[in-house]
Amino acid sequence: MPAKKNAKYKSLTLLGRPTVQHPKSPTLKTLETFPNRYASRRFWIRFECPDFTSVCPITGQPDFAHITIEYIPNALCIETKSLKFYLASYRNTGSFNEEIVNRILDDVVTVCQPRRAIVYGEFAARGGISISVDARYPDDADHESNRDLIRARSEKENGSSHGPRGVRARGELRKRGKPRSTAGKY
Repeated sequence: MPAKKNAKYKSLTLLGRPTVQHPKSPTLKTLETFPNRYASRRFWIRFECPDFTSVCPITGQPDFAHITIEYIPNALCIETKSLKFYLASYRNTGSFNEEIVNRILDDVVTVCQPRRAIVYGEFAARGGISISVDARYPDDADHESNRDLIRARSEKENGSSHGPRGVRARGELRKRGKPRSTAGKY
């Protein structure tokens, strides 16, 4: 017998339903929220999506990324399954990496109006160049010190001198063997 749905969560349409069809493109309607019972307390929520995919709007080539969303909720929290469906809807969406990270931030801010939010995207290298983008709400001047705090927290969690997801901080040399030839790849 299916569990009875709590009346205060009746607005959640994805959770508890065996849905297999992901939306074809990102839309605010996909993101669902629930009331934050601890709105008087400041706490961070972090979502990690290590298998994010999208496509280049020009070439149609796939882009792969690790997307991190962190926010301090206000009155509403984002429901995880709806976020999963929202992020999966980028799979066939042609957008530049910078646009994706900023759009995710805008959509998170629109649906849950957090006190603070950071969306960080670390995109896999294509053509020998990787890209990392972070967008913040509110857009603040304290950007670098916040980045240092995130890096320090990641180092503590991962037990290494690497930043998020094993990427070294800017300026640190990576120890690798001889560079591979890129002849004939472009």
